[in-house]
Amino acid sequence: MHVLVTGAAGFIGFHLSLRLLEKGHSVVGLDNLNDYYDVSLKQSRLEILRGFANFTFSLTDLADDLSMENLFSKQSFSHVVHLAAQAGVRYSIEHPRAYGKSNLNGFLNVLEGCRESKVDHLIYASSSSVYGLNTKMPFSEQDPVDHPVSLYGATKKSNELMAHAYSHLYGLPCTGLRFFTVYGPWGRPDMALFLFTKAILEGRPIKVFNNGRMERDFTYIDDIVEGVLRVMPHIPEKKFEAEAFPLSPAESPAPWRIYNIGNNKPVRLDHFISVLEESLGKKAIRDNLPMQPGDVYATYADISSLNQAVGFTPTMPIEEGIPKFVSWYREYYKV
Repeated sequence: MHVLVTGAAGFIGFHLSLRLLEKGHSVVGLDNLNDYYDVSLKQSRLEILRGFANFTFSLTDLADDLSMENLFSKQSFSHVVHLAAQAGVRYSIEHPRAYGKSNLNGFLNVLEGCRESKVDHLIYASSSSVYGLNTKMPFSEQDPVDHPVSLYGATKKSNELMAHAYSHLYGLPCTGLRFFTVYGPWGRPDMALFLFTKAILEGRPIKVFNNGRMERDFTYIDDIVEGVLRVMPHIPEKKFEAEAFPLSPAESPAPWRIYNIGNNKPVRLDHFISVLEESLGKKAIRDNLPMQPGDVYATYADISSLNQAVGFTPTMPIEEGIPKFVSWYREYYKV
């Protein structure tokens, strides 16, 4: 495969690119290296990818129309895995325009590039944030997702709708993957595991929202990457007898599908912190706080559709995944 991975210097994009390169595929990694978090961490990831002869890096902003047109006109990608986005639920409350630029305009440029160059399959990152105010557990792709509680979640839902329009109008095969709280080595510094680890080792308090009574479906990075790899060759097909095909929020007569990728096992934040404390050999100083705007009490992925489609179920428990992160953190930061 000749694959474009957007957000290749990011957490998930780096791990996916690395696996694709190790398997012998050629990868063009796109990233704008913005300063939402430590750029040196992104550069360190890129340094590893640049060690492969089958990797090419493109310093490009998704929202730059002309640059994106040029990229697609000069390449012939078999697959595009779109992972670049302005991330962060809380950041979206203070900087909403960044999400319109990257997550909406940027995604439109990706769709246009895929349409013009007739890409075999576009796989793009959605998020568990689309479930918003949903309370039925576990979250299923068959559930309506019409009540987001953050602009970030709203942009991800918008991506799913935009992809469906392109699938219907132009026959572009698109698969959206709703990721659930991804963690692991080389993770994002704005995520809880990274923030908690840094603070505990430095003897500073950690901010524990809702007094630790929230639950998250923490999903290890290797499980996320394996799920993406399984989905890439699983190209959605158009259903020609549209009237006979039952419409649902996750599938359509168009070549368009949605899948959850989560660990299928919600973990209470209190327990998550306890496992981290054991891995670090040090107790946390907890600053218990109320819920933040844009947060939800729990996430829990129904992954039966993913398993049925590609035969994959994530398996890594936090009792094994968190120590792997801690080991990487200590080595990378020489702690």
